[in-house]
This record gives sequence, structure tokens and C-alpha cells, in this order.
Amino acid sequence: MPFKKLHANLLESLERMNISEPTPFQKKSIPVIKSGSNVFCTAPKDAGKTTTLILTTLQKLKCEAVGKAPRAVVLVENKERAMEIYQAFLLYTKYNSLRVYVGYEELHIDIQKSEIFEGVDILISTPKTMNKLFLLNGVSTSQLKIFSIDDADFLIQKSDTSAIISITQSIQKCQYVLYSEKLHPKLKRFESYFMEYSKIIQL
Repeated sequence: MPFKKLHANLLESLERMNISEPTPFQKKSIPVIKSGSNVFCTAPKDAGKTTTLILTTLQKLKCEAVGKAPRAVVLVENKERAMEIYQAFLLYTKYNSLRVYVGYEELHIDIQKSEIFEGVDILISTPKTMNKLFLLNGVSTSQLKIFSIDDADFLIQKSDTSAIISITQSIQKCQYVLYSEKLHPKLKRFESYFMEYSKIIQL
């Protein structure tokens, strides 16, 4: 069972929230993500995608703060979703030293730059804001270990695709995990940009 092989801090958090059994999607996806592969994770709503994203991100960072530059990035559609994911992360980071930061279009970019400069481990942002930070040297990607895109279905309709490609082109070495309800051809196209040799987990 995948939960048994998680960091002790995460197991304690899961126990506190009375989560004892992984969902079928989590059983399939967590070991593959932990292996370090790039992964397309496709499953219907309420399959446990958000919890998988949080657990695998925290596992990758060993549940402890290191340095100042973000080691994990989570891209989301908008401010509302950014805040939801942020609150969900806080449930798991309450008893460890990890620093989670959330950025979005409505928050002035200079404020974000100075707050990120103070030191963060996990950066939650929208593609446009992340790209703007990137272009203004407001965020270093030199320490990035894992880059996740939450509910990536929004990229099928929106113009955020170019922002994502722009960001990922400058990242040297990183694991990419893309979560969506369906594996749309537009998402599959990321294989030729940053999702090389990716595995597909479908439920």
C-alpha cells in the first residue's frame, strides 16, 4: 500500500485527517510519481488528484525547508483555485518547516517578488503570474525538483499554454506531473516540450 512508504510526517497528517486507505487512483499514481518520471495523471473528479499532488510534492521535498528558492511549483487556473490548493497544503505542512507561497494576477508583482525572495519551498501560482515573475527575475528555478499542473483541463481553452512553455524552457532538470480529467490531444502535445518520456496513469 503506497501510504506506508510515505514520509513519517505525511503519515501522521493522514492519520490526523482519518485517511487510512488510498483511492484506486492514488494506488496507481503515487508509486509512479515517486519514481521520478514525468507523468500524465488522468482521472475523474473526486478521484484524489489534489491529495496525490500534495502528498507527492511534500514527499519529494522530504517535508523540510531548504534554502530560499522554490523546489516545487504548482500551477493552477486562477486565484480561487490557488487559494484552495494553498489551504489544502496547509493541512499537511502545519507540523513541518515547509514554506508554501501563493501568487496570482491580482497581487502586485513587486510584492510577490519580495516575499518569494524571503524564501519559499512550494510556489503556487497561475501560469501568467509565474511567467511574469520569471521574466522579471522574481523567481529562481535553479532548485526546482517537481513541477505540477493542477486540473490542467483549463489549458485546452485558454491562452496560458505559451506561458507554460516559456517557463519550462528555462528549467534545467525537473519532474513534471500534469493532472487532468481527460488526456486531451492539446495536453498530450506537451510531450514535445517538457513532458518527455512521460508515463500515463488513467483511471
